[in-house]
Amino acid sequence: MLRQVYSTTRPGWRSPTRILLPVGLVTLVAIVLAAFSLFWAVRQSNDVSVERQIRTTERSIQAVVSELAQQQEMVAVWDDAVEKLREPQLDFDWLDANMGIWLHRTFGQDQVYILNERNEPVDAMIGGERVPVSEFGLIRPSLNSFIRDIRQTADEHGGHGHERAGSSYLTTGKAVHDAHVIQLLGRPAAVSVMKIVRESDDIPQEPGTEPLLVSVRFLDDTFPKQLAERNLIEGLHFSSSNLPRPGEVSVPLKSDYGDTIGYFIWKPELPGSKILKVIGPSTALVCALMIVVMGWLVRSLRSSMARLESTVVELRASEAHAQHLAFHDVLTGLPNRALFDDRLDRALSRSAGGEKSALLMLDLDRFKNVNDTLGHQAGDNLIRELAGRLSGLVRTHDTVARLGGDEFAILLFDIGGRTDVEVLCSRIFDAVHQPFDLLGSQAFVGVSIGIVMMPDEGVDRIDLLRKADIALYHAKNDGRGCHRYFELCMDEDVKRRATIEEELREALETGDSLKVHYQPQVAAAGRPVIGLEALIRWQHPTRGLIAPDQFLPIAEDTGLIVPLGDMVLRHVCATSKRWPNLFIAINLSPAQFRSNGFAERIVKIVRECGADPRKIELEVTENVLLGDKLTRDALRKLRSSGFRIALDDFGSGHSSLSYLRRYEVDKIKIDRSFVQHLGHTADADSAAIIKAITTLGQTIGLTVTAEGVETEDQRRFLETTGCMELQGHLFAKALPEDRIAGLMASDMRARPSART
Repeated sequence: MLRQVYSTTRPGWRSPTRILLPVGLVTLVAIVLAAFSLFWAVRQSNDVSVERQIRTTERSIQAVVSELAQQQEMVAVWDDAVEKLREPQLDFDWLDANMGIWLHRTFGQDQVYILNERNEPVDAMIGGERVPVSEFGLIRPSLNSFIRDIRQTADEHGGHGHERAGSSYLTTGKAVHDAHVIQLLGRPAAVSVMKIVRESDDIPQEPGTEPLLVSVRFLDDTFPKQLAERNLIEGLHFSSSNLPRPGEVSVPLKSDYGDTIGYFIWKPELPGSKILKVIGPSTALVCALMIVVMGWLVRSLRSSMARLESTVVELRASEAHAQHLAFHDVLTGLPNRALFDDRLDRALSRSAGGEKSALLMLDLDRFKNVNDTLGHQAGDNLIRELAGRLSGLVRTHDTVARLGGDEFAILLFDIGGRTDVEVLCSRIFDAVHQPFDLLGSQAFVGVSIGIVMMPDEGVDRIDLLRKADIALYHAKNDGRGCHRYFELCMDEDVKRRATIEEELREALETGDSLKVHYQPQVAAAGRPVIGLEALIRWQHPTRGLIAPDQFLPIAEDTGLIVPLGDMVLRHVCATSKRWPNLFIAINLSPAQFRSNGFAERIVKIVRECGADPRKIELEVTENVLLGDKLTRDALRKLRSSGFRIALDDFGSGHSSLSYLRRYEVDKIKIDRSFVQHLGHTADADSAAIIKAITTLGQTIGLTVTAEGVETEDQRRFLETTGCMELQGHLFAKALPEDRIAGLMASDMRARPSART
């Protein structure tokens, strides 16, 4: 082909000017256009960058007042703060830990003062240390108008908490504040004065008696550095005069009264100029080479071959780069799943020869919180930082790969056994538990690890990955922040769970094997049946009776708990209509509360069935009360619709009086573990705990029920203690509805004699 080109173009060599002139003109025009385009692009890039930095800085300066008010709102709209400031002797340690010094350490506020209802300072903090309240006198003249305005604002709204106009950035709807940028003590400062008001209506507060929280953030000290870090601006500083040096730009800082206090000055980043410095020489060199190559193109075939060879080298380099991207993660530079699979296959082939290897699957804990609170950019930074930490923990011939999201994998080649794996896991936990510095904030995450040893668990790649995922699932299910080795029982457990899930779906469709049983609840006085607790039972056609603790957790994990709970509720509604004088209790799972429109669906089912919601008792655990806002709203909607709320297993977890007050619980059920240990010398505290819970319920007007009553001694003790309702095998086990009918009939016959 090259010979054919040479022979066809050879006549042109007799008149090179005819070739060089047009080629030279075209080359010159191209170079001029390229240079013009380059310089124009550089200037446009610089202008856009400067404009962006100025705009970002102006917005950040404008936002400083709103940020200061938002920080105040965290402690100013708070029941605890109102109560603490009412005490005759102020608890300054509490004020330091929760207000003044806390605001300095958390948000960098320079000065914080608390004023009483007479606008007198009662607490003062400057620079993170409590100081004499007389220090407030230095700034009082500058703040008197703000304090007067904040008091007048309270009068205008009848003493109720309201935000000032333009304060949509506050969240509680109860904050009353006045915030400005002013010149304070000869320095630029953001100042906000906010009333300290109650968060709920449970605490009385006389209008006009609210304490005031005064926060000061100077804008010429640490603020410029913080602003520079936030907006990625180098050399930002504050000056009282607008005297920027060559190449610098400035943004004026104006007070809320229109006075110019000073200027923020910095030397802007000019990406276009940086690019020009990098590519300018190379571009000029390329242009010169083009001229030389064009001049010699006609005269030398060797030059053409050299240029062709150079092109081939570039293509090969591009191909190598593309191949690298095909087998490496773009974000971290670690091997991706494709390269990891290849190296896993190599490890398996070496394991077949007797070499021991290990496969570790890692999944971050609480990583979603980082994305939700700090943003996806912070999440990407965390992933990159974690990749670097993991790579520094393994040997050069081992492999760390990112499989996607927050999931990593590690291949350990030629190890001695589990001891090497244990050492690495310990180092991984230590590395991951160290804080991650992300965009000026610190984030903490954990990690769960699933481990498969090779060749002990086989030599099939797909099967090993599946087993590693199973071990990882058990690590996360066992509380996270731990590691688990794959064991055969795990595989059997996964298969068992899959089988139960499939058969449970079939049972829900047919409705034949799922039955609702009822366990009576009796009154302590006279022991008449006053209520029933609905309990689901699964009579499997081939496996027999399957205990609820075997299939209910699977139903919660797979979402089947929602249709299962709806089915039980419909049975309860029908039973409630049969015995309208009894209340019937039904257990609710935290997973049900997470389903869409849960509260509305419960109310709709009860209305469709024609049952009275006041006769239906919803039993929840503390996990429900610890749920998110949607869960708590659903619970309040159900109670407002007439349902009674019972707190099950009370005393076994983080039982708190705040739950009983905040959610207006109607009943607490003493956990059966305390009842079962009554009379045991090894657990003499159970009796004291039961007495305390019973006294608590009587004091705040709650019904107290004891579960798990099995002996007469337990019954007598509970009745003597004042427990109102009893439930347990001493009275009856959970029975089908037809047997409950017989029990109710015998109970009615026994009541006359019981009264005599």
